[in-house]
Amino acid sequence: MFFNLPTLLTWARIVAIPLIVGVYYLPQLDGPTRNLIATVLFIVFAATDWLDGWLARRLNQTSSFGAFLDPVADKFLVCASLLILVQLDRVNALVALVIIGREIAISALREWMAQIGASRSVAVHLLGKAKTMTQMVAIPFLLYDGLLFGVLDTKIWGTGLIYIACILTIWSMVYYLRKALPEIRARSR
Repeated sequence: MFFNLPTLLTWARIVAIPLIVGVYYLPQLDGPTRNLIATVLFIVFAATDWLDGWLARRLNQTSSFGAFLDPVADKFLVCASLLILVQLDRVNALVALVIIGREIAISALREWMAQIGASRSVAVHLLGKAKTMTQMVAIPFLLYDGLLFGVLDTKIWGTGLIYIACILTIWSMVYYLRKALPEIRARSR
């Protein structure tokens, strides 16, 4: 279904992108306030990723469109946030390039594998889920960029986590490519 509650929550993640980016262009806000608002927005909209899937299953409103849109919304949200963080000099451009490049490459691989009827070989794996979870924790830490509860330096933790996410990104990409390799070899003959 094109418009049901789970799909609307997925659309909300896409709509959130200009809101999160726009916070950094509001001259009336100081830096810490911008960081806090962007962090809260990211967390709220990232949480819809879990909620839309749960609702789709619970309300029996799963659809092929929703299954397509959900990972696209996640990738848009993560990529836009990484670009903001690169501009703010909180994430190394190479790290962002690796993460964004992997998202494009694996999305293209999944699309091609689906076209040839071999999508099961590149189905979501625990490595991909770990990568996503690490990114979803690292990004709000880096957006916040301060002391949380007066003790937790989110810049240090976020930086460490984004590097772990980068390693998981490469590892999961290699995993998916190795799983697809037999099909790739068979089709290139």
